[in-house]
Amino acid sequence: MGLLALLLAGCGSWGWGRRSAGPVGWGSSDRQDPALSGNGRVLATVVRRDGRDTVLLQEQPSGSVLPLRHLQRQQPHRSPSLSWNGRYLALLVQQGPERLAVIEDRATGRLHRLRLPGDLVPESLSLAPDGRRIAVSLEGSGRSRVQLFDLTPLLEPDLPAGLPVPGAGSTTP
Repeated sequence: MGLLALLLAGCGSWGWGRRSAGPVGWGSSDRQDPALSGNGRVLATVVRRDGRDTVLLQEQPSGSVLPLRHLQRQQPHRSPSLSWNGRYLALLVQQGPERLAVIEDRATGRLHRLRLPGDLVPESLSLAPDGRRIAVSLEGSGRSRVQLFDLTPLLEPDLPAGLPVPGAGSTTP
Protein backbone atom coordinates (compact mmCIF):
# COMPACT_ATOMS: atom_id res chain seq x y z
CA MET A 1 0.00 0.00 0.00
CA GLY A 2 1.41 3.38 -0.96
CA LEU A 3 2.09 6.21 1.46
CA LEU A 4 -0.86 8.22 0.16
CA ALA A 5 -3.21 5.28 0.66
CA LEU A 6 -1.99 4.86 4.25
CA LEU A 7 -2.50 8.55 4.96
CA LEU A 8 -5.97 8.54 3.45
CA ALA A 9 -6.97 5.41 5.34
CA GLY A 10 -6.34 7.21 8.64
CA CYS A 11 -8.20 10.37 7.60
CA GLY A 12 -11.69 8.90 7.38
CA SER A 13 -12.14 8.36 11.10
CA TRP A 14 -10.84 11.74 12.29
CA GLY A 15 -9.37 9.89 15.23
CA TRP A 16 -5.78 11.09 15.03
CA GLY A 17 -4.69 11.45 18.61
CA ARG A 18 -7.98 12.79 19.97
CA ARG A 19 -8.03 13.38 23.70
CA SER A 20 -10.42 14.98 26.12
CA ALA A 21 -9.67 18.42 27.50
CA GLY A 22 -9.68 16.89 30.96
CA PRO A 23 -12.25 16.62 33.72
CA VAL A 24 -13.86 19.75 35.08
CA GLY A 25 -16.94 18.56 36.94
CA TRP A 26 -19.31 21.19 35.46
CA GLY A 27 -20.21 21.91 31.87
CA SER A 28 -17.61 19.50 30.51
CA SER A 29 -20.00 17.95 28.01
CA ASP A 30 -21.38 21.24 26.62
CA ARG A 31 -18.41 23.30 25.44
CA GLN A 32 -18.12 25.77 22.62
CA ASP A 33 -15.75 28.43 21.23
CA PRO A 34 -12.48 26.55 21.87
CA ALA A 35 -9.23 28.52 21.81
CA LEU A 36 -5.79 27.01 22.33
CA SER A 37 -2.67 28.95 23.30
CA GLY A 38 0.15 28.97 20.75
CA ASN A 39 2.22 26.51 22.78
CA GLY A 40 -0.80 24.20 23.25
CA ARG A 41 -0.64 24.28 27.05
CA VAL A 42 -3.74 26.37 27.83
CA LEU A 43 -7.27 25.72 26.55
CA ALA A 44 -10.13 28.21 26.83
CA THR A 45 -13.71 27.09 26.20
CA VAL A 46 -17.11 28.61 26.87
CA VAL A 47 -19.35 26.48 29.09
CA ARG A 48 -22.80 27.03 30.58
CA ARG A 49 -22.71 27.56 34.34
CA ASP A 50 -25.66 28.70 36.45
CA GLY A 51 -27.56 29.55 33.26
CA ARG A 52 -24.81 31.82 31.88
CA ASP A 53 -22.02 31.26 29.38
CA THR A 54 -18.68 31.54 31.13
CA VAL A 55 -15.09 31.00 30.02
CA LEU A 56 -13.22 28.04 31.44
CA LEU A 57 -9.43 28.05 31.32
CA GLN A 58 -7.55 24.76 31.68
CA GLU A 59 -3.92 23.70 31.72
CA GLN A 60 -3.21 20.87 29.29
CA PRO A 61 -2.90 17.93 29.36
CA SER A 62 -3.82 17.71 33.08
CA GLY A 63 -7.13 19.55 32.72
CA SER A 64 -6.46 21.63 35.86
CA VAL A 65 -8.72 24.69 35.98
CA LEU A 66 -6.78 27.97 35.96
CA PRO A 67 -8.12 30.97 37.90
CA LEU A 68 -9.39 34.13 36.29
CA ARG A 69 -9.64 37.19 38.53
CA HIS A 70 -11.98 39.65 36.84
CA LEU A 71 -14.32 37.84 34.50
CA GLN A 72 -16.86 36.12 36.75
CA ARG A 73 -18.96 39.27 37.30
CA GLN A 74 -19.16 40.10 33.60
CA GLN A 75 -21.11 37.33 31.90
CA PRO A 76 -21.95 35.88 29.46
CA HIS A 77 -18.60 35.33 27.76
CA ARG A 78 -17.87 34.48 24.15
CA SER A 79 -15.13 34.38 21.51
CA PRO A 80 -12.08 33.63 23.72
CA SER A 81 -8.60 33.99 22.23
CA LEU A 82 -5.24 33.24 23.89
CA SER A 83 -1.70 34.52 23.42
CA TRP A 84 1.28 32.21 22.86
CA ASN A 85 1.84 31.12 26.48
CA GLY A 86 -1.73 31.85 27.61
CA ARG A 87 -0.68 34.93 29.55
CA TYR A 88 -3.33 37.02 27.80
CA LEU A 89 -6.96 35.96 27.43
CA ALA A 90 -9.04 38.18 25.16
CA LEU A 91 -12.80 37.72 24.96
CA LEU A 92 -16.16 39.41 24.75
CA VAL A 93 -18.11 40.03 27.95
CA GLN A 94 -21.52 41.44 28.71
CA GLN A 95 -21.71 44.31 31.19
CA GLY A 96 -25.35 45.27 31.55
CA PRO A 97 -26.63 46.13 28.07
CA GLU A 98 -23.11 46.70 26.72
CA ARG A 99 -20.89 44.08 25.06
CA LEU A 100 -17.19 44.74 25.64
CA ALA A 101 -13.91 43.42 24.27
CA VAL A 102 -11.50 42.83 27.17
CA ILE A 103 -8.10 41.28 27.80
CA GLU A 104 -7.10 39.74 31.11
CA ASP A 105 -3.37 39.70 31.83
CA ARG A 106 -3.02 36.54 33.91
CA ALA A 107 0.53 37.49 35.00
CA THR A 108 -0.37 40.88 36.50
CA GLY A 109 -4.07 40.30 37.20
CA ARG A 110 -5.06 43.42 35.24
CA LEU A 111 -8.16 43.61 33.07
CA HIS A 112 -7.86 45.84 29.99
CA ARG A 113 -10.96 47.14 28.24
CA LEU A 114 -10.51 47.87 24.54
CA ARG A 115 -11.76 51.27 23.45
CA LEU A 116 -13.84 50.75 20.32
CA PRO A 117 -14.73 53.48 17.84
CA GLY A 118 -18.21 55.04 17.95
CA ASP A 119 -21.22 52.93 18.75
CA LEU A 120 -19.82 49.74 17.21
CA VAL A 121 -20.58 46.41 18.88
CA PRO A 122 -17.91 43.67 18.96
CA GLU A 123 -19.08 40.30 17.56
CA SER A 124 -15.88 38.22 17.72
CA LEU A 125 -12.15 38.69 18.11
CA SER A 126 -8.77 37.07 17.57
CA LEU A 127 -5.62 37.92 19.55
CA ALA A 128 -2.22 37.66 17.87
CA PRO A 129 -0.01 35.01 19.54
CA ASP A 130 2.45 37.65 20.80
CA GLY A 131 -0.39 39.78 22.20
CA ARG A 132 0.64 42.84 20.20
CA ARG A 133 -2.42 43.07 17.91
CA ILE A 134 -6.05 42.06 18.00
CA ALA A 135 -8.59 41.73 15.19
CA VAL A 136 -12.17 42.54 16.17
CA SER A 137 -15.29 41.97 14.10
CA LEU A 138 -17.54 45.00 14.69
CA GLU A 139 -21.15 45.73 13.79
CA GLY A 140 -22.98 49.02 13.71
CA SER A 141 -25.45 50.94 11.56
CA GLY A 142 -26.37 47.76 9.70
CA ARG A 143 -22.80 47.13 8.56
CA SER A 144 -20.04 44.86 9.76
CA ARG A 145 -16.29 45.23 9.46
CA VAL A 146 -13.06 43.86 10.88
CA GLN A 147 -10.64 46.27 12.51
CA LEU A 148 -7.09 45.67 13.73
CA PHE A 149 -5.91 47.29 16.96
CA ASP A 150 -2.28 47.82 18.01
CA LEU A 151 -1.82 46.67 21.62
CA THR A 152 1.91 47.46 21.95
CA PRO A 153 1.29 50.50 24.23
CA LEU A 154 -0.95 48.34 26.43
CA LEU A 155 0.66 44.87 26.64
CA GLU A 156 4.18 43.52 26.73
CA PRO A 157 4.87 40.71 24.26
CA ASP A 158 4.03 37.09 25.11
CA LEU A 159 6.66 35.31 23.05
CA PRO A 160 7.74 31.67 22.88
CA ALA A 161 10.56 30.78 25.26
CA GLY A 162 14.00 31.69 23.95
CA LEU A 163 12.88 34.48 21.60
CA PRO A 164 14.29 37.92 22.42
CA VAL A 165 11.88 40.78 23.01
CA PRO A 166 12.61 43.47 20.40
CA GLY A 167 14.19 46.47 22.07
CA ALA A 168 14.69 44.73 25.42
CA GLY A 169 18.25 44.95 26.65
CA SER A 170 19.55 46.27 23.35
CA THR A 171 21.82 49.25 23.16
CA THR A 172 22.14 51.64 20.30
CA PRO A 173 25.69 52.02 18.91
